[in-house]
Amino acid sequence: MTASRPPLRAVPALRPLAVALALAAGACGAPARAEAPALAEAPPRLADTGLYAEFAARRIAPEVMTWSPQYPLWTDGAAKRRWILLPRGAVIDVTEVDAWIFPVGTKLWKEFAFHGRPVETRYMERRADGSWLYATYAWTEDGSDAVLAPRRGVLAAAEIRPGVHHDLPSVGDCVSCHGAGPTPVLGFSALQLSPDRDPNAPHREVPPAGAVDLAVLHRRGLLPELPAALVRDPPRVHAGTPAARAAKGYLHGNCASCHDGRGDLASLGLDLTQRIEPAPGTGPDATAAGVISRYRPAGARGPVARLAPGDPDGSALVARMSSRNPAAQMPPSGTHLVDEEAVRLVRAWVEELPAARPARVAAAHPSP
Repeated sequence: MTASRPPLRAVPALRPLAVALALAAGACGAPARAEAPALAEAPPRLADTGLYAEFAARRIAPEVMTWSPQYPLWTDGAAKRRWILLPRGAVIDVTEVDAWIFPVGTKLWKEFAFHGRPVETRYMERRADGSWLYATYAWTEDGSDAVLAPRRGVLAAAEIRPGVHHDLPSVGDCVSCHGAGPTPVLGFSALQLSPDRDPNAPHREVPPAGAVDLAVLHRRGLLPELPAALVRDPPRVHAGTPAARAAKGYLHGNCASCHDGRGDLASLGLDLTQRIEPAPGTGPDATAAGVISRYRPAGARGPVARLAPGDPDGSALVARMSSRNPAAQMPPSGTHLVDEEAVRLVRAWVEELPAARPARVAAAHPSP
């Protein structure tokens, strides 16, 4: 049976206020922290969420599926594991191929580990009213248990480098990332699960044994509306060079949850999403290359393009990726370290962009 199509957006009443606060504060467009409306409380322990068949042995429940996106989100070098559970007999509605709709009862988990030790596991569950429950579980230092973290989050939960700490997000942080675009489930999508994986993707992962991808989900009948063409020809980022493919994929996986022309920040005119069904005027080539940015790096004279073809040093996007100044960094939260591998990749791609493209102002309000 197919899932009904409830509204795509999560907690819509909060997001316009969060966006306004973020822009007023000079952030790069991501909503500021906002508390989610009251939902049913998450279980007090990770062991009670349904992920494990036997918590003491860390044996995952047999009906839970593991997966790995081809363009993973960078979180200060954290090693991650991910799982999803669909209710028995339910399927995913992929009628809108770039914004899947998940059935009530869907559960997702993502574990973050540093230096071989799990630090947190994030949890999402779709409730009976169609809203999403967000929770974070903090692992004890000895790894014997993982307990529900406070809704406000936990600062400096674990040291990842001398003087640099990983923070556990608040519920509002979760809502800000997952509620800004056309679907709250990030990374579990046609492009990210494509069997045609990008060998040059930054921080690429080897899918764990038994991991599901687009082909496996289709064979299991979990994507009944998936176009047959995507089974025959798995989706990929279409680009002229390996660097362009990997750079666009990285921006999709790390920036497009906010910078999507269909989401809360559409008025900024910056779209970093890679679509299975692209539309004219979308994507970084159309909305970033040669488009003047409102943000100007220190020392810049005159207008600065979001991406200046052939000139990574003159590109606002590169400058923001390379900074961890809270007023300038991109992404605006979730990391304390610069993703050096990604910066090198995006610089190489910008150097390849045709330099003859004239600078222009975005049709809508330019991005900070």
